[in-house]
Amino acid sequence: MQSKDELHAELLDDINIIVNDERLYHETNFNLRAQAIDDIEFHVIDRIAGINKLTTLKQYAEKVKDDLEAVNTQIFCQLRAKISTGELRGQLLLDQISEYFDNDLNSFLREDKPGYDNLDVFFNGLLTDETLPAETEAREPEMVFYQKTPVRIILELIKRADFKPNDVFIDIGSGLGQLSILVNLFTSVIAKGIEFEPAFCSYAYVCAAGLNLTDVEFINTDARDVDYSLGTVFFMYTPFEGKMLQCVLQKLNREAEKRTIRVFTYGPCTVEVGKEGWLVSTGKNTLVEFGEFVSV
Repeated sequence: MQSKDELHAELLDDINIIVNDERLYHETNFNLRAQAIDDIEFHVIDRIAGINKLTTLKQYAEKVKDDLEAVNTQIFCQLRAKISTGELRGQLLLDQISEYFDNDLNSFLREDKPGYDNLDVFFNGLLTDETLPAETEAREPEMVFYQKTPVRIILELIKRADFKPNDVFIDIGSGLGQLSILVNLFTSVIAKGIEFEPAFCSYAYVCAAGLNLTDVEFINTDARDVDYSLGTVFFMYTPFEGKMLQCVLQKLNREAEKRTIRVFTYGPCTVEVGKEGWLVSTGKNTLVEFGEFVSV
């Protein structure tokens, strides 16, 4: 069994390797810095937890972690300021963000495994510094617990949708609003989020307002009660299932009788949506859980 002195020496070496790596303090090395922050948090601080004789070492590790996160905070503040003035949006914004990921965002888009990555860490920090809200309303049995759509899926959606200026994007079950915000930021199309939880809706409004986005709207209501007549492109990350999902799909079907609409899905609902006879799959699915459908 490793002694406390041996553990102290091992972890101190690990921390000092990070401290002495000058690349981590260069703004554009976000991906590398995010990994270093994870290493400190999970492989150093968590291992020290509860060991009284290593308190000083823990404080040292936390200081290094704080210093690295301060670099990210500065980046996010600078970017938010440029976004809010309209100086940095669309392809310019995407190109700027790509610099923080070795100009290789495509490597993230090629990922076909579930879960989140450093793109999600980046956008969690970029969009707001507000504290995440707790749910205040009890979910109905068919409503699914909220999870953010991975950013790589959002970027893939934007790429595939090829939005036109007159498109209106609607995220059904928009949660904290990230998807609607990013669609508007990168494409300038009108984006709307439908969200049952009022605390999530309020949070999303604050995020959009902080970035001075006037073409993003969040509607706090039950998805079964929404007027979808303005929407042309819809997205669902399995916000609900069963009869509730079928009710919303029936409403979209009625809209599709009037005009062509596109429906993108992520998660288990993709299989159910794919069974709808009024929709046809584009056949472009790169992930089992990611679907792209057009009304017929």
